[in-house]
Amino acid sequence: MYFQAVLSSDGPPSFVRLLADPVRWRLVRELAGSDRRVRELVAAVDQPQNLVSYHLRQLRSAGLVTARRSSFDGRDSYYHLDLARCADAWAEAGAAVHPGIGPSDGFADPRSRRARVLFVCTGNSGRSPLAEALLRHRRRGAVEVSSAGSHPKPLHADAVRVAAEYGITLEHEPTHLDSLRGRQFDWVISLCDRVREVCPEFPGRPVTIHWSLPDPAREPDPGGDTLPAFQRTAAELDTRIRFLPLSLTTDTEESRT
Repeated sequence: MYFQAVLSSDGPPSFVRLLADPVRWRLVRELAGSDRRVRELVAAVDQPQNLVSYHLRQLRSAGLVTARRSSFDGRDSYYHLDLARCADAWAEAGAAVHPGIGPSDGFADPRSRRARVLFVCTGNSGRSPLAEALLRHRRRGAVEVSSAGSHPKPLHADAVRVAAEYGITLEHEPTHLDSLRGRQFDWVISLCDRVREVCPEFPGRPVTIHWSLPDPAREPDPGGDTLPAFQRTAAELDTRIRFLPLSLTTDTEESRT
């Protein structure tokens, strides 16, 4: 009965119709790689700002894209693609064609060289060491991962507590970005808006990605406890990292920016 119901559905799923528009498709492809500001999306898709804003509203209304005010310049907002929501919608769209269609695992060829990943934030005390630990934990030796900060400070106790909730013992020595300038990375992922503006160039033309995440140490709950903010940050990092291996590769030059 399910098979018949799926095949007799009227028209393509809303997700397919939404992304059938060329501009929305290009915006989604752009946001799949990195969080972006409106002006960056305008340049990337070469369309007027009012048109880009219209399509972003459509994507936000569908729950595929969210916006977060920049912590560097409050007049700016960063747009973020919800990859988990996209994955669910994509799977549903596949099932609308045939229930046996499912997503591939998407992981890189295990015979390829291990990707070298660097996470950066301002303090290297919360977001970036958590991201480093979570990626290493998920990939279990399949990547070489480091983290650093533009103004490093001691590891935050709540970062250690949150990591323990994922079964990770977080031990990290704060590292300054300048100490890594000469190293080669395949991926450099900035985790706060401030560090994105000062992140140095690294040799080898690594792929650069920006994830606009607020500093959990600056977002205490009404009682002054920052642990819930760290838990939210870790959950978002884990979700983003879960999809990062879908495109972790060291073989393509065309994706380098």
